[in-house]
Formats: sequence, C-alpha cells, structure tokens
Amino acid sequence: MEVIETIVIQSTEVEGKETVVSSVDTDKTKAEFIWTLQATWHLVNTRLEMDQAFDQPVCKKKKLWEMVAEKVNAKLRESEVTDVTVKAYECDLKWRNMLATYRKNSERAKRLGAASVHWEFFKAMHEVLGKSREEIEAQRRAKLSGTRVGKAIANKRFTPILPTPPATAAPCSARPPQDVLQLYMELQERKMNMWAQQKALEERKIEAINNLAQAITSLAQKNSTLMSKDGQ
Repeated sequence: MEVIETIVIQSTEVEGKETVVSSVDTDKTKAEFIWTLQATWHLVNTRLEMDQAFDQPVCKKKKLWEMVAEKVNAKLRESEVTDVTVKAYECDLKWRNMLATYRKNSERAKRLGAASVHWEFFKAMHEVLGKSREEIEAQRRAKLSGTRVGKAIANKRFTPILPTPPATAAPCSARPPQDVLQLYMELQERKMNMWAQQKALEERKIEAINNLAQAITSLAQKNSTLMSKDGQ
C-alpha cells in the first residue's frame, strides 16, 4: 500500500511558495522528479482540465492521476524534456501542496483583495476551483439548454423516478410458549459453553505464565551457579 505523508507548514502572508516536508517510500525517491516552472504549469493545466472527472462521486483517483502523469510527460517530451518522467504519485503530492498554497492565497484575497495575491498559479486555479456550487450548476444548465435533455428538463417531459415503496414484512406468527422456552434454554446453553471456553483459555494463560516464571527462575539459578563456580 502506498503511503504518502505531507505536512504543509503555514506561514503568514506568504504567497508564492509551498513549504512542504514530505515522506515517501525510499524506493520511489531514487529518481526524483524536479518540478520546474514549465512542468508545474503542465500539471496545473492538465489537472484543471480534468477537474470534473476528479469531482465525480465514483471515480478511481489512482487511474486519473496516471492519466495526468501521462499527459504531463507527453507535454514535456514535446518540449524536449526527457531526462526524468514524472510519476502519478508525484503529481498527486505536488497538487496537494499547491492546493494548500492556493487556499492560503484565497483567504488572503478575501481579506485584502485579489490584487494582493501575486502567486503565478492563483488566477488559473481560482477560475476553476473558486467557483461556487451555484455557478457550477448554472454552467451545467447552460450547457444542457440546447440539448434534448435540457429541453426535456425545461418542459418537464420526463418520467420522474419515484422511490421504491418499502416491502411490507410478512406478519410473523406468534411462537407457542414451548418454543420460546426451548429458545431460551438454547441461549443459556450457548452462554455456558462460551463461559467454559473463556475459563479454559484463562487457565491456559495462567499455566503458560507459571511455566515461563519457572523457566526464568531455573535459568537465573543456573547463571548464579555458574558465576559462583567462576568466582572460585
């Protein structure tokens, strides 16, 4: 299982750098990828283009990050940068660090205005990540407005999906007193068996502890005997 631990150190009024201490499996850091400004821009643009795919409630993030890494590597090859290829987990880790920096600068923009933020990636990320749910829903409706689905929704010419009514449970027949008594006796017998098993287990534990204590005492006696002989 891949374990990635990331600690983002907060600093006041710092805009343009992510101060990160990361710990990754040692076997994956042998050929560490260096994030240049060009590679970082490729990551930002690719990840923002796939933001809707990442927002799906059911999606395999690992597969998506592998696609991001492939696209970033393809863009780097087009730029004749082929020394080291970036891996999916490196893209994921870098994006997490950039998200932390983006959120910090977003709070600064709310307090002091957007002009106070000079981080080069903020504008591109804020255009996608800074949208409210209302804006996203309005854009979705605008895209569907010219389609058949959008027209059907607007005209309400669709069949609503009604919730399935709960199945009525069949009335259970009352058990005769004899069956109830039998069930009670079976439950009591099970409890007695469980208690007996637990008692036997505790006795075994005590016996094992006593045997261990005897072995330690015997070993200590042998050691003291040997030491006394060596002293003579």
